[in-house]
Amino acid sequence: MIVYDAVQTPLGPVYVAVDDIGVCKVAIDSRDWQEYIGSTGCQRDSARCDFAIRQLKEYFLRQRRRFDVPLSIAGTDFCRRVWEVLSSIPYGEVRTYADIAAAIGQPQACRAVGLANFKNPLPIFIPCHRVVGKNGGLVGYKGARTDFKRYLLQLENALTPENGGEMGIN
Repeated sequence: MIVYDAVQTPLGPVYVAVDDIGVCKVAIDSRDWQEYIGSTGCQRDSARCDFAIRQLKEYFLRQRRRFDVPLSIAGTDFCRRVWEVLSSIPYGEVRTYADIAAAIGQPQACRAVGLANFKNPLPIFIPCHRVVGKNGGLVGYKGARTDFKRYLLQLENALTPENGGEMGIN
């Protein structure tokens, strides 16, 4: 059975769904969340989601830089390879789509990496927000939520003049 809870952020709620294995869905967009909840019929259960919600709250308070929650993730082999590389990007750092493509041994697959980024069902836990365009600019994040990407990068002090901010913006 899949259950969920939510954590409030300055940019709105972040929804987290958990199954018997671990975190299986994170939604930062209410439309994405409504589609998901409609297809799964999951119920709210704060107790079963506490481990994930607690770590997200710590992250948003800058008290946590790494997550150690169990993840329950499904995707193609290609997507899973991309998500594994994303998970290795350190807090406060960014990589380009080309960097990720090279890291999986497919340097010409930048667009496919972008699509895998978009399909990431666990944003924040699998930090797709740490991927920027080839010139360092912020590019689409879960649809049109570049505001959320900017916020997360500011939170991690990862913005530079090239990607829409300055290092150290709080």
